Amino acid sequence: MLTRIDHIGIACFDLDKTVEFYRATYGFEVFHTEINEEQGVREAMLKINETSDGGASYLQLLEPTREDSAVGKWLAKNGEGVHHIAFGTADVDGDSEAIRGKGVRVLYDEPRTGSMGSRITFLHPKDCHGVLTELVTSNPDH
Repeated sequence: MLTRIDHIGIACFDLDKTVEFYRATYGFEVFHTEINEEQGVREAMLKINETSDGGASYLQLLEPTREDSAVGKWLAKNGEGVHHIAFGTADVDGDSEAIRGKGVRVLYDEPRTGSMGSRITFLHPKDCHGVLTELVTSNPDH
């Protein structure tokens, strides 16, 4: 069962400038940064609030580390902006299979490692009314 909005992913050309905008404009601070080599991104997670299920909600700012990454291709085509929405779940495996059973294409056969050691998968945007959708099971150590 999906429990919350885990994060909104925002693609950007310059991570440092974008972080500074969100810090100066809204007062959001960076909670975590990392480079995900598999996905070809440098990212910053800006914590917005805690949630009742023990998780949190974030803005995830994504700068491609290479042009051929999914985010790099998306930026070249669309420019900066909202890239995806992610919903939190205690069971990314079970929920992705249940959603697949409803005819929605799940992009990964097995969940992959995401930000802060989470387990993630994506749902095809053409099956989700044009919205790239991510399912996330948070790492309890974060």
